[in-house]
Amino acid sequence: QVQLVESGGGLVQPGGSLRLSCAASGSIFSIHAMGWYRQAPGKQREFVATSASDGTTNYADSLKGRFTISRDNAKNTVYLQMNSLKPEDTAVYYCNAGVRTQSDRSRVTYYWGQGTQVTGSS
Repeated sequence: QVQLVESGGGLVQPGGSLRLSCAASGSIFSIHAMGWYRQAPGKQREFVATSASDGTTNYADSLKGRFTISRDNAKNTVYLQMNSLKPEDTAVYYCNAGVRTQSDRSRVTYYWGQGTQVTGSS
């Protein structure tokens, strides 16, 4: 089994910054895409950013320039640097990873973390 554990959320004033981390552990053979999604109260979960195993990144258009995704493949960890935070960035942020497990190397299974709360408020 594979576990994703997020950390780094919290309360931040508008204009401030936060860095989220997500570490994958368990029976991992290889990790493909790792990414972040978020869900605000009363809204559907939405895409934030992804990082492919070759380093290619993609962002939600509305977040380009403020959010930066990066990953440390040696640590099976993905990060999300969030700058110039706005109240509308308030949401639970979820980590997602496509993993080939040791027991089934032939397919990629996607896992979710439990989420970390980010609140932008003065």
